[in-house]
Amino acid sequence: MYQELIKMLPRDRVLRDEPMSKHCTFKIGGPADVLVMPGTIKELHDVLQWSRANAVDCYVIGNGSNLLVLDGGVRGVVIELGKRFKGVNFFGELTYALAGTRLSELAKKVALEGLSGLEFAEGIPGSVGGAIAMNAGAYGGEMKNVVVSVMALDEQGEEVVYRADQLGMSYRHSIFQENGQTIIGAYFRLQPDNYEAINQRMLDYSRTRREKQPMEFPSAGSIFKRPEGMFVGTMIEEAGLKGYSIGDAQVSVKHAGFIVNRGHASAQQVLELIEHIRSVIRENYKVELQMELRIIGEPELI
Repeated sequence: MYQELIKMLPRDRVLRDEPMSKHCTFKIGGPADVLVMPGTIKELHDVLQWSRANAVDCYVIGNGSNLLVLDGGVRGVVIELGKRFKGVNFFGELTYALAGTRLSELAKKVALEGLSGLEFAEGIPGSVGGAIAMNAGAYGGEMKNVVVSVMALDEQGEEVVYRADQLGMSYRHSIFQENGQTIIGAYFRLQPDNYEAINQRMLDYSRTRREKQPMEFPSAGSIFKRPEGMFVGTMIEEAGLKGYSIGDAQVSVKHAGFIVNRGHASAQQVLELIEHIRSVIRENYKVELQMELRIIGEPELI
C-alpha cells in the first residue's frame, strides 16, 4: 500500500503507522496504517481512485476537531485535507476557499477584506470542508447562511457542484454525511462592512469562547447535538455530572457539554463516559442524546 501511494504523492506526505493522536484536537487515537496529505485536487483524486480500485478503506479528515479515533487505530488510508490543501481567493462579492483551510483562518482573511458573515467562525478549530459537512455554527451564525456552492468529488472521482439549496443543510447536518462524497472547496457570499466593526465582533466572540469553553485541555468541541428547546450542558450539570471522570476523560468543569482529555485519556474511556452521560440523561430527562462527534477506527485488541 505504502509503495503504491508514494508513486502519487511525495514521500514526506505519505506516513506509515502514523499516530492519529497527532492529527485530532482530542489528542487521542491509535495509528493509521497510512496517512496521506494531498496538496492538489489531482493528488486527492488519485488517492481516492486507488483506494476504491483496490478495495482499501479510506477516511477523509480535516483538522480533526470533531473526531474521536479509537485506540486500535485506523485500518486502510486516512486522507488529511489540512494545511497542504488550503487556499483563499476573492472574486468580487464571492470568496472561494479550499476544504483544508482552517475556518478561523478564513474568518480572519475575509475580515481583512472588509467582508462580514463569518465572524461566528472565529475560534472554531475545524476546516472549511468539515464545517460544511456538519453545518457548523456558533453565536447565531452557521455555514448554511453564507455558502453559495460547494465543489466535491463523487464516488467515481468526478467533480460535482452543488448549489446551496441542494446541500440539505440543517442543524449540524448536510448531505455529505450520507453521500460518501469528498468536499474540495466552496464559494461564500459575504457582506461588505467596516473592518473595525467586523474585528470587534470577532474579538467579542473570542472572549466569550475563552470564558465559557475549556480551551486549556484537548477536546473535540461539543460532544452532543442540542435537543430542541433544551441545553445539553445545563442538563448534564443539573444531573451532577460536571467534573465526572473516567480515567483522564472528564466532563469539563467549565462547560458540561464538553469532554476533555486531561492528559492520557483513551478513546475507550471517552466512549464509556459518553455512554454514562447518555444513560443518566435518559433516566433523568427521558431524552436520547445524539452525538455530534465522528468516530473512526477500531477498538484496541486486548
